[in-house]
Amino acid sequence: MTQYPVTASIVVPAYNCETMIAETLRSLLEQTFADFELIVVDDGSSDGTVDVVNSFDDPRLRLVRQANRGLAGAHNTGVHEARGEFIGFCDADDLWLPEKLEKHVAHLRSNPQVGISFAGSRMIDENGKPLGIDQKPKLRNITAIDVFKRNPIGNGSSAVIRAAALEGFAYRPAGETERDWWFDETFRQSDDIEGWLRFIVTQDWVIEGIPGLLTDYRIHCSGLSSNIERQFESWDRMRKKVIAIAPALLGKQDRVAEAYQLRYLCRRAVSLRDGDVAFDLCVRSMGKSLRPFVEEPVKSLITLGAAVALKLFGDGLLGAAESILLRRKLA
Repeated sequence: MTQYPVTASIVVPAYNCETMIAETLRSLLEQTFADFELIVVDDGSSDGTVDVVNSFDDPRLRLVRQANRGLAGAHNTGVHEARGEFIGFCDADDLWLPEKLEKHVAHLRSNPQVGISFAGSRMIDENGKPLGIDQKPKLRNITAIDVFKRNPIGNGSSAVIRAAALEGFAYRPAGETERDWWFDETFRQSDDIEGWLRFIVTQDWVIEGIPGLLTDYRIHCSGLSSNIERQFESWDRMRKKVIAIAPALLGKQDRVAEAYQLRYLCRRAVSLRDGDVAFDLCVRSMGKSLRPFVEEPVKSLITLGAAVALKLFGDGLLGAAESILLRRKLA
């Protein structure tokens, strides 16, 4: 049986995040479960990120620096460096509630079949203010189809993974000389979903959630509108890759999963008050499949109504009403 020097490792990928990483590190160092190491992977920052990290005086914190390899590359380096029995991820602008690590460690210790533990999240804005939007995903009986359509893990700061479950997940691509990959570094977006899907379709480990909103997930609105189509293109490339791995399992859900992804991007466009983009994405979603209206009628109808209202009336009274409905119903 493998002996681990610490119970848990928390990996923080960091790139030009000097204004927010201190708050993130404080939230992690204040965890109620204290037997962990905190690995910050500086991914080629050009600002003062490294200086902020070095200002912390805690023996559990370790800084690893590398040339820029992207988020997946920083995650891979963190996993490679980790010495814990359990490995969690937290983006450099997100926050963990104090009891998060304690609850995940207890969950994984009590359920040896679980390879990935996750929980819900609360959305916050750039200033740390709650947006009133919560991610409350399905927690049990998670299938590959669930991950493909709705990704219940939710975001990159939610999962805590059993190190033993990552052993069969690693691979070494041609040309890589430094370390294994767990996440595909050719993806600059959708790398986490690609990883979770590949994890669940190639291994027998269970993915399972625990109750509670244990992560504060920060939403950045600036620059998001121009990035929406790139997000979809990256997701689409991920979709093609995982379907090739498990065509019999995922192929039949192809159009439904695409409809859900387009609906998700529509909601992001609504949050930016971009009615033209939101309406176009909503139409594209319905053109792929109407299954979201059958499986999640309230969320789908509100998304459609919000997109139409913004398209026709702009961000007026209807836009404000739509915002309230989205915050209450679409998490």
